Amino acid sequence: MIERGELRLPEMQRQYVWRSTRVRDLMDSLYRGYPSGAILLWETDEDVPLRDFSVSQEKNPFKTVRLLLDGQQRLTSLSAVIRGQPVNVRGRQKPIELLFNLEHPDELAFVTEVDEDGDDDDDADEPGNVTDDDVDSSDDELQERFNRMTFVVATKKLSQLPQWIKVSDVFKSDADAEFLRKAGVSNFDDPRYAKYSQRLAKLRAIRKYVYRMDVLERSLSYEEVTEIFVRVNSLGAKLRSSDLALAQITAKWRGSLKTFLKFQEECAKLGFDLDLGIYLRNLVAFATGQSRFLTVGRLGVAKLQDAWEEAGEGMRFAINFLKSNVGIDSPALLSSPFLLITVAYLGRTSDYKISPKEEKVLRRWVLLANAKGRYSRGSSETILDQDLGIVKNEGRGSELIERLKLQVGRLDITPEELVGRNQRSALFKTMFLVFRANGAKDWNSNLAIALDHSGAQHKLQFHHIFPKAQLRDTYTSREADDIANLAFISGRTNRRISDKSPLKYLVPLVEQHGNELFEVQAIPTQAKLLELTAYKEFLLSRREKVAAQLNKFLS
Repeated sequence: MIERGELRLPEMQRQYVWRSTRVRDLMDSLYRGYPSGAILLWETDEDVPLRDFSVSQEKNPFKTVRLLLDGQQRLTSLSAVIRGQPVNVRGRQKPIELLFNLEHPDELAFVTEVDEDGDDDDDADEPGNVTDDDVDSSDDELQERFNRMTFVVATKKLSQLPQWIKVSDVFKSDADAEFLRKAGVSNFDDPRYAKYSQRLAKLRAIRKYVYRMDVLERSLSYEEVTEIFVRVNSLGAKLRSSDLALAQITAKWRGSLKTFLKFQEECAKLGFDLDLGIYLRNLVAFATGQSRFLTVGRLGVAKLQDAWEEAGEGMRFAINFLKSNVGIDSPALLSSPFLLITVAYLGRTSDYKISPKEEKVLRRWVLLANAKGRYSRGSSETILDQDLGIVKNEGRGSELIERLKLQVGRLDITPEELVGRNQRSALFKTMFLVFRANGAKDWNSNLAIALDHSGAQHKLQFHHIFPKAQLRDTYTSREADDIANLAFISGRTNRRISDKSPLKYLVPLVEQHGNELFEVQAIPTQAKLLELTAYKEFLLSRREKVAAQLNKFLS
C-alpha cells in the first residue's frame, strides 16, 4: 500500500526519526512473532494536506486514500528494509542495512536496552559533532556480543563473515543457494543445511506478519481526526509535546508544515539544523509570551501566522548573534537550543535595537548560561518561561545574569565543578570554545581545531590523554571519561597515538613542538604527571588550568 501510494501521511505527522538500532529491534520482534502494536488509518475523500513518506511511493491516481495516523515509524522501517531502499531524512538518503545471523542462539540472548534520549537522529558521526576515539569493549568482546544476537546494524567487518547475511537481500530472493554457499554449506548432508534453510524461511515469513488495522470512519472531519491522533499518541506517550502541537497547528493552519520545513531548511543552511520542535516552541513563545504547548489549541490561524512571521525574524537574529557575536557556530556547542529562543525573544522586544554595552552583557549571559547548563537544571520549560518573563518586562542581559546567579550560586567555574563531568557536559562544549579561541591546533598537522573539517583524517575528535585502554584495569569508565582527561585533535593524530601512554607520545611531541600546543588546551606536560600512577594528580592539575582558562574566557 505504501509503495503503490494507497497509504499516505497527513501533514500532522512528524518526520521519520527511528535509528537503525530501533529497526533492528523491530525486526527481531517480528522474527519471533512478538506483538508490536496496531496500525491506525483514516479513509477519507477530504482534501487533506499531505507530507511525504521517507520512502519512495508511486503516484496514486485516485482521490480516495487511506491516511496513516499511527504506525509511521514501524511501516516506514519495514518498507525500507523489505524493499531494500534508503530512507529520506531531512533531504539525505540514509540506508537501513541490517545483518541476520544464521548462527544465532535459539534462545533470546538480550533484553532490549531502552534509550529514549535523543529520539531524533543525532548520530555522533554527523557533521558538527565531536566523535570519540575509544570503544569500551575490545574487538573480541564486541564479536562475542554480536554472535549472540540475531540481527545487528551492518558493518563492513561483519558483512564479510560467512554466517552474516544482508536482510534486504533475503527479502529480494526466494532462493537460499546464494546464502548457503556464502555460509560454507555445499551439500544437503551438511547438518547446517536444514537449520539455515528453516531460519531463512522464518525471516521471509516476516512479510506475512499480520498487523491489526483500525480504520476511522469517512464521516469524521479532519479536526476530529486530529483530536483522535493527539489523544491516541498522548495516552501512549509515543510523541513529544512538540509533535502533538504540530498536529494541532496544522489542523487549523492547513499547509503550514511546508512553511515550517522551508524555514527549518533555511536555518540548516546557516549551520543550525535543529529539530522542528524548537521552531514551534519559538512560535508559541512569540504568540503567548511563554513556551508551553498547552495553549496552542486556543490560538487562531491569524494569531499563529502573525506570530510565525515575528518568530522567524527573531530566530534569524538569534542565530546570527550566536554565530557572529558569541562564536557559537553550531548547535553542537549549545547546552540547550532554548538559549536561541530567549535571545530571539529579547531581540524582538527590543525592536532589534541593542547598544554596544547591552550587546556585551547579552554575549556574556549566553556564554555563562551555556557553560552552566541554564536549561538543564530542573524543568527546562519553567526556566525558559522565567527568562521570557524577564525579557517581557523589558529586562535585558544584566537581569538574565542575575536570575542565572540565583540559580547556580556563583558565576565563576571552580576546579571542583569539573569533577565527574564527561563529554556530554555543558562545560565540555565551553572548553572547546575556549581552546579554539586560544588558537588550539592539531598536534601533527597544525590545523586549527574546528567542527567542520572535511575528511576522516582531519575530522575533529576528542582524545583521551590517558587512553582508556591504559586506565581500564585501575579506573572506572566514568573516571577515564573525565573531561580533564579529554583534548581535541584530528582523527589521524588520534589513530597514530592509539593506546600509547602519554609518557610515550606526549613527551616527544613537547620536545618537537614545545609547550604552546598543549598550554592552549590547559594540558600539564611535566613528565611526573604523565605516569599512569599519577593519573589522579594529573586530573587535579589540569582541572585547575582548565578552570582558570574558562574563567578568563567567560569574564
